[in-house]
Amino acid sequence: MSAASCLLSEDQFLCCICLDVFTDPVTTPCGHNFCKNCITENWNVNVPCQCPMCKEIFNIRPDLKVNTLLTEMVSQFRQEAQQKASSSSSEQQAAKPGEVPCDVCTGTKLKALKSCLVCLTSYCETHLEPHLTVSGLKRHQLMDPVENLEDRMCMKHDKPLELFCKTDQTCVCMLCFVVDHKTHDVVPLKEEYEGKKAELGKTEAEIQQMIQKRRLKIQEIKRSVNFSKGNAEKEIAEGVQVFTTLMKSVERRLNELIETIEEKQRTTEKQAEDFIKELEQEISELKKRSSEVEKLSRSEDHLHLLQNFPSLKAAPPTKDWTEFSIRPPSYEGTVVRAVTQLEETLSKEMKKLFEAELKRVQQYAVDVTLDPDTAHPHLILSDDEKQVKHGDVKKDLPENPERFSNCVSVLGKQSFSSGRFYFEVQVKWKTKWTLGVARELINRKENIPLSPQDGYWTVCLRNRKEYSACNNSLVRLSLKSRPKKVGVFVDYEEGLVSFYDADTAQFICGFFGWSFTEKLYPYFSPGPNDGGKNSAPVIICPVNQTE
Repeated sequence: MSAASCLLSEDQFLCCICLDVFTDPVTTPCGHNFCKNCITENWNVNVPCQCPMCKEIFNIRPDLKVNTLLTEMVSQFRQEAQQKASSSSSEQQAAKPGEVPCDVCTGTKLKALKSCLVCLTSYCETHLEPHLTVSGLKRHQLMDPVENLEDRMCMKHDKPLELFCKTDQTCVCMLCFVVDHKTHDVVPLKEEYEGKKAELGKTEAEIQQMIQKRRLKIQEIKRSVNFSKGNAEKEIAEGVQVFTTLMKSVERRLNELIETIEEKQRTTEKQAEDFIKELEQEISELKKRSSEVEKLSRSEDHLHLLQNFPSLKAAPPTKDWTEFSIRPPSYEGTVVRAVTQLEETLSKEMKKLFEAELKRVQQYAVDVTLDPDTAHPHLILSDDEKQVKHGDVKKDLPENPERFSNCVSVLGKQSFSSGRFYFEVQVKWKTKWTLGVARELINRKENIPLSPQDGYWTVCLRNRKEYSACNNSLVRLSLKSRPKKVGVFVDYEEGLVSFYDADTAQFICGFFGWSFTEKLYPYFSPGPNDGGKNSAPVIICPVNQTE
C-alpha cells in the first residue's frame, strides 16, 4: 500500500467540492470520487442529480457506497503525513499561551503558521505543506493564524461563509445563497471586504484627522496657557515693581515726616537745655551771694559788717526771665503736607498704570459701524455709519423688531460673543451722551432703565458736567477732567466692561463679575438736540495706541 501511495498524486486525495482530503469517499456511476457528505448535500440542492465533475445527469438518484479501497489509501496518506509531521515536530516551536496551535498536531500542539479559510483549520509548518504544494489546496485562502475558525462556518449548512448578503448585512455560505438569499444582493466576501476596508480606511483617515485636530487644539491650549502664564508673570513683575515703588515712596515720606517732627523736637530740646544751663548758672551765682549775705548778717563785729556791706550791696548781673518761655513747636499741617506729597507721587504712579492698562486694552481694537436698522427715527447717521446725532424731525422709517422706538439710541452692526474687544468714541462738545454695550435681547420698544440687570452696561453725561455709571439709578462719578474721547473695553469671558478717558488714560469706571450669555453690541445715544446745545455728533474714532 505504501508503494502504491507513492505512485499517486496528492491531488487524487482531494474532493473537488470541499477541496479537502476525502472523508468517507464514495464513487458515482460515472467513476468520480467525492466526500459522501459533500455529494449528498450537492444532490439535495440540485435536482436532477448531476456529477459536479463531468456533468452527467442521473435521472434516478444513485445509491452511493463508501469506496473501501480509496478510504484505505486516504487513511494511509493521512498516516504518512502525520508521521512526517511528527518527525519534524521537534524542529518546530510548541504553541505558547496566547498563540494559535495547529489543529492537526496530536500530542504537543505546535505553533500554527497559517489558518485556511476553506478548511477552517490552522496548520503548523509541517501540516501546512500540502497547501503549498498540492495544486487543489493552493487555491485555498490562507491567512495569519486565528482562533475560533468554527465561527467562519455556516451553522445551518456546515459550509464556509464565502459570501456576504448586502440586503441582510450578514455573511452566508453557498447553500444559504441558493436557499434563502437567491433574490438578495449577494457578493463574494472579498468584494465586500475590499469595500469595507476602503470604508475603514476612510474612517481611519477621518479619525486620524480628528486626532490631529485635537492634538493641534491641545497645542493651542498649551500655547494659551503658556501665554497666560507669561502675561501673569509679567503682570506680577509689574505689580511688584509698582507696589515696591509705592511702598518705598510711602516709607520715604514717612521717614521725612518723622525726621521733620524729630528735628523740631530736637531744636526745642536744645533751646530748653541752653535756657536751663543759663538759669542754673545764675542760680549758682545767687546761691554763692546768698551764702555770703547770710554769713555777714550773722557777724557780731560792727566794724567788720560795715566795712564789707558795700561789696554785698551790688547784686550780680542776671536776666529778667519773666518773659522767657519754651513753646512746643507746631505740627499742624505736617502730616497733611506729607500725605499731599505722597498723593502726588501716587497720582503719577497711577497715571503710569492707567497708561499701561489702556495700551494693553487698545490691542483689542475692533472696527465698529452703526446699524441703521436699529436707529431711533430721530437719529441722523453719517454715510460712513461712523457718526450719529439727534435730529429735530422724526423720520418715517419702517418699523422692525430691531429698531429703538422709545430710547433715542442705536446699536453697532458688529456683535461679540467671546473674547475681548475695544473701541473709542469722540464726545467732544457734547452736553449729553450715553455709551457702552448692550445684549442682543434687550427691550427696544419701551423706556426702561439703562442697567446691567436689563442688559445695558453704560456710562453717561448729563447737564454738561455730571458723569454717571448707569446701574438702575445713576451712580455719580468724580472725574478730574472732562473726557473728549471715551474708550470702551469688554472681556466677554471675565464678565468685564471698562471705560477710559482715551486722551488722558484716566480710568472712568467699570462693571465687574457679570456672566454674559448673549451676543453683545456696542451701544450709542447722542442725547437730545437740546435746542442746538447738544448738536455735535457722537463719532466712532480709529484707535491710535498710546505711546
